[in-house]
Amino acid sequence: MTAVDPQVRLSPSAGGSSPLGRFRDVVGAYVGLTKPRIIELLLLTTVPVMFLASRGVPELGLVVATVVGGTLSAGSANALNCVYDRDIDERMRRTRRRALPRHAVSPRAALVFGLVLGVVSTVLLWTLVNPLSALLSLAANVFYVVGYTMLLKRRTSQNIVWGGAAGCFPALIGWTAVTGSLSWVPVVLFAVVFFWTPPHFWALALRYREDYAAADVPMLPSVSPAPVVGRQIVAYAWVTVATSLLLWPVAGTSWFYPTVAGILGAVFIVESHRLSARTRATDDVVAMRPMRLFHWSNIYLSLLFVGVALEPLVAG
Repeated sequence: MTAVDPQVRLSPSAGGSSPLGRFRDVVGAYVGLTKPRIIELLLLTTVPVMFLASRGVPELGLVVATVVGGTLSAGSANALNCVYDRDIDERMRRTRRRALPRHAVSPRAALVFGLVLGVVSTVLLWTLVNPLSALLSLAANVFYVVGYTMLLKRRTSQNIVWGGAAGCFPALIGWTAVTGSLSWVPVVLFAVVFFWTPPHFWALALRYREDYAAADVPMLPSVSPAPVVGRQIVAYAWVTVATSLLLWPVAGTSWFYPTVAGILGAVFIVESHRLSARTRATDDVVAMRPMRLFHWSNIYLSLLFVGVALEPLVAG
């Protein structure tokens, strides 16, 4: 972004009346549209796969180009998601302070911003990485915006199960950035993120189930009893861990990776069972402590992919 969009409207609580203060507010609003915390997790599944594909340390320039391109692509998808979901974001406590609900950025400006990021990311990946990685990134963007945001999110309680597939593409992109082709190794890692997403997100949605109900979004915790959600979380946690261990024979890893995956997976499964037990013991969402599993699931996936990155270095 090279100039402040004339359609930007700052909220009354904006951080100052000076030109510099207003500029910071505008930049902060646009950055917020990209949902940086989500992007961090996506990149954490991209770079380790590049280490595995390289059987060591990948070329720094390639990593930078892939990371920048992936960041812009994910930021594009998130910004477009904010544009389409601005009506429900206004009705949910968790999202009402985003840029569009508080009128810090106009819908039109956010739409242009998201589209520009998408075009730039595709061109960058195509020219500096390779066409396959660019097409996969574009496919993830389109699937998240059209498949999840527009078609699934407001229509089915299985929205995050299928819509979450968009967040699995970084594993494929990291691999193709290095090799220029696909194989079963990144497909297994794609599946790990795919099965991990429902228990991760349902834990968050359980905490904010009243928000989703108020916004008429049929997220599973807002339309099903908590014990049902707990059982689903446990089932997906087991499948996630089992899938993570498939990488051992498929990629021919050393003892290091399955040890890391087994220890982390055991804790993930135990925490899932504990949450499920709490959903059966109480109707109080605070007492259920779903955010405990939400935060642990972030740690689980992060450390698992750190293990993926370290595997070729440890194995030599």
